[in-house]
Amino acid sequence: MLLTSPSPCSRLSSPVPQFDHGLPSFSMSQFNSLPLSVTRAYLTRLKSFDSVYEEASICYRRKRSSSKCYASSSLSGGNDDETGGRCIGKELEAIYARCKSWEWKGYKINYVVEGDGRGPTLLLVHGFGASLGHWRRNIRVLAERYTVYAIDLLGFGASDKPTDFNYTMEGWAELLLDFSRDVIQAPTVLIGNSVGSLACLIAGSEAPQNLVRGIVLLNCAGGMNNKAIVDDWRIKFITPLLWLIDFLLKQRKIASALFERLKTRENLMNVLSAVYSNKASVDDELIEVIKKPADYPGALDVFVSVVTGPPGPNPISLIPNISIPILVLWGDEDPFTPLDGPVGKYFSSLPSLLPSVQFFILRGVGHCPHDDRPDLVHEKLLTWLDSLHATLSVACVK
Repeated sequence: MLLTSPSPCSRLSSPVPQFDHGLPSFSMSQFNSLPLSVTRAYLTRLKSFDSVYEEASICYRRKRSSSKCYASSSLSGGNDDETGGRCIGKELEAIYARCKSWEWKGYKINYVVEGDGRGPTLLLVHGFGASLGHWRRNIRVLAERYTVYAIDLLGFGASDKPTDFNYTMEGWAELLLDFSRDVIQAPTVLIGNSVGSLACLIAGSEAPQNLVRGIVLLNCAGGMNNKAIVDDWRIKFITPLLWLIDFLLKQRKIASALFERLKTRENLMNVLSAVYSNKASVDDELIEVIKKPADYPGALDVFVSVVTGPPGPNPISLIPNISIPILVLWGDEDPFTPLDGPVGKYFSSLPSLLPSVQFFILRGVGHCPHDDRPDLVHEKLLTWLDSLHATLSVACVK
């Protein structure tokens, strides 16, 4: 979601990164999200770094002065840094307190379930660098009408982070299918953001009949990392640089130094402010949702594995294998997966080709619509879910 997503745009605007003492030294404006922060520095024409930082800082201070901080029961542990503590709201604290664990291939998978069992069951799947806490603004609203599961993918959140595991899109899709079959045990609607969307698509293309009833994609990623979008001229232009970054990340000392710099609160605030259009959503709680799991043992290995690994199937190749209903919501101010990129263009053209696909542009929304502007997402999502539920109910009667 935040640390490895592409943000190509129209022209170059940043100087070439300088190297010092054998370690790459990037300014935060050049290195917002490794490795594609480098892509972003070369290819994105956004607001100046200073204006983004100033706007985010004002919001950050306002949030700190107006809200009380609560320690998370499931994300506790470790030392607090200079901000003075872990800050989450009561609602997210309650979600964490109700988390459960399930064993998958010998590893602990963290999840939560809310709701009373009515309507289709929903499974929320976060993007890269995030966790189930990223659905903080959605779980309660959706659970008023549906049974809602949210999961931490292996390698993220409070789930295990094995250092010897081969992290792939196909592996996460397998996890989702096994979870749906063994834990949910009911037909499920998969809802994902960014890389989580792609995992949902893969799962939907491979799911046994009646296991997955529908798929919702929120700014779907083109792959697990930048290698998936080399057909975009904006990425192809700097492909040699991206391969160099891959090489550097495989050097343990370099990777560790860069990862430590990336996960500072200051840098996370910069990244989030660049991908969120609603700056008020970039608060202490969100930064904690992203930062705390990155401090867990194994997080560095997960990061390197995902960034340097294979990109996985392209969503364009998966759609022909899926016949169930699909809802696509796309924030039009996303610098990572832009609407005018290959994947965005493809999905926007689908409704005219496939009646099972609905596509909506969310104006003034960034890469994470569900947290950036949850009101807009809920408006489209709940209408679509209600229609899907009604259709399924009629089919059952027949």
